[in-house]
Amino acid sequence: MNSAVRNATNWMFRDRTTGKIVIAQRPNLPLALWMACVVAGWLVHPTGHWSTVLKTAGTIALVIWAGDEVARGVNPWRRALGVGVLVAVVLDRILSG
Repeated sequence: MNSAVRNATNWMFRDRTTGKIVIAQRPNLPLALWMACVVAGWLVHPTGHWSTVLKTAGTIALVIWAGDEVARGVNPWRRALGVGVLVAVVLDRILSG
């Protein structure tokens, strides 16, 4: 790997505090809550009020996770991932009415 690619990779993926390459991490509470809401929606197929509660709770948890990544992500990749998720949530809300 040439030095330009190595430098770009280090800049994008290296944790600024530990020096380790970080692409993914163990889910924290908001991300775990979002995953639980998604799985519950797949398994239970709630309707009416409960469907709205599950989708809203999942979306709020995902926005909290993404905002935290934007604000405190350990490297540019994690911050960009947070921005991408926030954009996806906004677009989903716009497109789904």
